[in-house]
Amino acid sequence: MLRSILDTDLYKLTMQQAVLEKYPQAEAVYHFTNRNKTPFPGSFEDQLVGSLMAMGKLSLSPGEATWLHEACPWLKPGYIEYLRNYRFHSSDLLLKVSDGDLRIKIAGPWHRTILWEVPLMAVISELYFKLVETGWEDDKQEEKIIKKGELFQAENVTFSDFGTRRRRSYESQDRVVRLMKKYSVFSGTSNVHLAHKHGVKPIGTMAHEWIMAHAAISSQRFANRYALNAWNDVYRGDLGIALTDTYGTRYALNAWNDVYRGDLGIALTDTYGTEAFYKDFDGVLARLYDGVRHDSANPFEFAERAVKHYKSLGMDPAQKIVVFSDSLDPMLAVQLTQLCRKLGIRSACGIGTNLTNDYDIGKPLNMVIKLRSLNGIEVVKLSDDLRKATGDKDAVRVAKWTFFGTPLDKEN
Repeated sequence: MLRSILDTDLYKLTMQQAVLEKYPQAEAVYHFTNRNKTPFPGSFEDQLVGSLMAMGKLSLSPGEATWLHEACPWLKPGYIEYLRNYRFHSSDLLLKVSDGDLRIKIAGPWHRTILWEVPLMAVISELYFKLVETGWEDDKQEEKIIKKGELFQAENVTFSDFGTRRRRSYESQDRVVRLMKKYSVFSGTSNVHLAHKHGVKPIGTMAHEWIMAHAAISSQRFANRYALNAWNDVYRGDLGIALTDTYGTRYALNAWNDVYRGDLGIALTDTYGTEAFYKDFDGVLARLYDGVRHDSANPFEFAERAVKHYKSLGMDPAQKIVVFSDSLDPMLAVQLTQLCRKLGIRSACGIGTNLTNDYDIGKPLNMVIKLRSLNGIEVVKLSDDLRKATGDKDAVRVAKWTFFGTPLDKEN
């Protein structure tokens, strides 16, 4: 099911390099969440274990290493050499199917465990549609994909494939990239292996994980800086900066820039809510980063909020970009592109499940793998849609109170 160790999303490689450079000793724990409680048969466990054992044989080939040097110049030679020696360790995983519930925990060095998320979910999805939800066919898929590509081309919608994690199969995503690359508005794919195979651009920067982790990192390492910020807040009356710093947004963005120096400059906004993000996203960071990415709540309001923020800093929104990536379908992508043209800001759409798992039979799995703790400290993700909050319930409750004013005694 996996053809290469590069059969993953680019943001996992970029974050892995950053983790190695900044936090090589960090220990991480991840949890799998089956959001829709889709049942799995007991036999699924053995099949999944067999597939994961096979992943341990994957390694970076010399040809892939050469291509990474050329296609991704911000990946440093030392990191690519690390990746050549990297192997998936099945000992990092604890998994069990019990009463239809698939439970997975990943634990170990952050720089090693960080690569599990995307290929593991791709394997789970493909196995599910081979063993459980069957009866579907690929017959109409080329026609569907071409129809979407023609619409994007006609409406001048810049888009990319973000569909690795919940794809129906490897072949389904391979088909998408193979057919879409003929359209000039197709900017590339998040899947590094398929970018290499089809000669298109690999797309990606960071994920929520990077910012979530800095809630643990910065709270331990920047106590003096907190004190200075808190002192400054008393006299500026801007308590929000200290609160958002506590959860790592500013430190995460600065740490990212320490590694990439202006490359890969799309900032995630909703890890602890967009308003908290914009309190940290000051004139320096807003000029440093190329744009912002939407991943929850109302995307139309998000675009308007981004333009408003850039203008409040005296910046021309036309020089920036908004990337949309939350449950997009073709018509929504068209509407958002049209709105951004009207607002005077560039846009791009990262489309995942609708490209790689849009079938008449069988709904895609609604699953995530999220960082749960770093160095023993619980981390959370809130997002603008509080129903998507993940993490320890007590930590989530405190974060909701911090950023949204939700009473501490309110149930999650």
